[in-house]
Amino acid sequence: MVGKVIEVPGELVASQEKFNREAGRAFVAELPRRAEEFLGRWGLRVDGPAMCGVCALVLPVLRAEATPAVLKLQFLDEETVGEPLALRAWDGEGAVRLLEYDAATGTLLLERLDASRTLTQVPDTREAVLVVAGLLARLTAVPAPEGLRRLGDIARAMLEQAPRVLERIPDPADRRLVADCAAALREVVSEPGDRLLHWDLHYDNVLAADRAPWLAIDPKPLAGDPGFDLLPAIRNRYEPAETRWRFEALTAALGLDRERARAWTLGRVLQNSLWDIKDGRPLETLQLEIARTLRG
Repeated sequence: MVGKVIEVPGELVASQEKFNREAGRAFVAELPRRAEEFLGRWGLRVDGPAMCGVCALVLPVLRAEATPAVLKLQFLDEETVGEPLALRAWDGEGAVRLLEYDAATGTLLLERLDASRTLTQVPDTREAVLVVAGLLARLTAVPAPEGLRRLGDIARAMLEQAPRVLERIPDPADRRLVADCAAALREVVSEPGDRLLHWDLHYDNVLAADRAPWLAIDPKPLAGDPGFDLLPAIRNRYEPAETRWRFEALTAALGLDRERARAWTLGRVLQNSLWDIKDGRPLETLQLEIARTLRG
């Protein structure tokens, strides 16, 4: 029985309960049956303990010809639904290669990378930033395929929400800063771009591989301006003195206009701030510091 072979990690159970409630509980309960279905359908056998992120159960598997792969069983939502479209468009260029997928459930069969070696483990943060910059340059060079969420729609919705949310920020200086982020976004929203964005390329989403030193995983793809993709590489493994250096290194590697990239990065801070307020969390001090530095 597959249900005895796989064990759903407690972290996945907890995250699904937190973020998806009843639908998340149903997804977790369905995982043993779904794993059994796709192991049989694609001729796979389990090859190690289950792993997980916030949204997915990942099983190391072997294909019929004994080729290593991973089976990704995920909660299907607006962020994950575009993943196979993006991976197919990249076709292994800078990102993990898609081998099979099922549109109805969002289940993916992916090439196996080295999950034990992430970019977070590279001691030199500048070296790590340059790796992300190189990957983003390759990933965002690809035109976005049809069927993805569009940054223009997301940005316009943020600007509609911003006035109401600003009223809920108690600190006047923070309120002015978030208002400045909205003003910067308003300057570029009419030209949202059409490149294929990863949207979540932080250091734990970059794994070592045999066919390339580093490859990206777990995109939450958008069609839009590459400037919207920079914040995770600035924010994660944060070094205050490196904010401007990271921004300049990223924009140089991607060949971006710095004023437009600055505006889209501030727009990304606005997006995260709107989520913080909506969920009843205090604004993240680190992101506000980045916004102040880039605002000048």
